[in-house]
Amino acid sequence: MSTKKTGTDEDKQDRIIAEARRNRELREKAYRERSLKMYPHICARCGREFAGKKLRELTVHHKDHNHDNNPPDGGNWELLCLYCHDNEHQEYLDEGSFGAAKPGAGNEPPATYKPFAALKDLLRDKK
Repeated sequence: MSTKKTGTDEDKQDRIIAEARRNRELREKAYRERSLKMYPHICARCGREFAGKKLRELTVHHKDHNHDNNPPDGGNWELLCLYCHDNEHQEYLDEGSFGAAKPGAGNEPPATYKPFAALKDLLRDKK
């Protein structure tokens, strides 16, 4: 039995892939446009503002990482700049691979240094 694809199989596969890409682009455009109307053009993580041509650097992040979950109220979205969005997804991948880091679970002792302990005295001396 041969596994070589015929021209018609390849054409059918190309059409299916092209249609899937078109559908994804339409879906993404729809929720992107809605989210840009709902939310201020500011990255929810770093606070950077976007306008004009730079607006293309602002992305829609799905909080639950499900790109098909697009509620009408936008409750699953947040606008993130390209850098924060990449960082968010990397953290998600790391968490899936290595597990979530739990505070206090490391071998390091808790911090005991109190940088502002003498602040009251310092400010009193300035008067």
